[in-house]
Amino acid sequence: MNPVDILIIGGGPAGLFAAFYGGMRQASVKIVESMPQLGGQLAALYPEKYIYDVAGFPKVTAQELVDRLKEQLDLFKPQVCLEEKVINVRKLDERLFEVTTDKDVHYAKAVIITAGVGAFEPRRLELPEASQYEGNNLHYFVGDLNRFKDKRVLVSGGGDSAVDWSLMLEPIAKSVTLIHRRDKFRAHEHSVENLMNSSVNVITPTEITALHGDDAITSVTLTDVKTKENTQHEVDAVIVNFGFVSSLGPIAEWGIEIQGGSIVVDTRMETKIPGIFAAGDVTTYPGKLKLIAVGFGEAPTAINNAKVYIDPSAKLSPGHSSNMKL
Repeated sequence: MNPVDILIIGGGPAGLFAAFYGGMRQASVKIVESMPQLGGQLAALYPEKYIYDVAGFPKVTAQELVDRLKEQLDLFKPQVCLEEKVINVRKLDERLFEVTTDKDVHYAKAVIITAGVGAFEPRRLELPEASQYEGNNLHYFVGDLNRFKDKRVLVSGGGDSAVDWSLMLEPIAKSVTLIHRRDKFRAHEHSVENLMNSSVNVITPTEITALHGDDAITSVTLTDVKTKENTQHEVDAVIVNFGFVSSLGPIAEWGIEIQGGSIVVDTRMETKIPGIFAAGDVTTYPGKLKLIAVGFGEAPTAINNAKVYIDPSAKLSPGHSSNMKL
């Protein structure tokens, strides 16, 4: 057992900034994130969307903000555990917590929960054969666009993510086909206008009814929702954007006070369990606003109070960063 000072559950914007600030307080930090990449919803749901209410940025794309946070975080190089879902947090002793995930067991002197809206899973393609292609060329997360270079890509979905990814893949892929089971898209009007003026092949109202191929998908059966007519479509990759399902999941079973689907914290960002703190959209208190900018303020509060919890002789305020030599 080699506990870190602070274990952070959730690698979204609040979690990333908390991890950086933990490094500034000379704490050893570990991030545990359920998604395949850091950045939370910013990276998974709307990486190319502009954000306008982050201080110091007239506008910034979600992915650029994540990249800047990761660059900032790299100064201290905390441990990062991806694709691990936290199942339980148990207090073993004063200043010692056991954090159990679906893959490992971690130990920490304090815990900060920055889980956003909770762990979220993609809504999957409901076909019996779909699971065999996951991890190969059936994708629910796009990630690196270059892996689709010169490929025939089929995107299924009708929201912002489906439309945005189709437009982003247009100059990279050999061809992009976007299907949606309804006639109209739910995406932003400007994005839909760009889609209709692009080379993306749009087919509606259509859905995927079968996947074909041995180790990888080589073709799909598309079915017209109205006429029930079937067509075969050859593909090199399939991207499904049906949205995500989020939930606090097991957090509600850890003995932490939950109110309206959020974790109740005090002015120190501490939960009812001493040593377990929270920050960002996962928290609630009187007057709470769920904004990225607010989470950036809550993260240092949680870290500084966690530092004092771990070491009662430590100062709550570290002083001004302009006086530090980083």
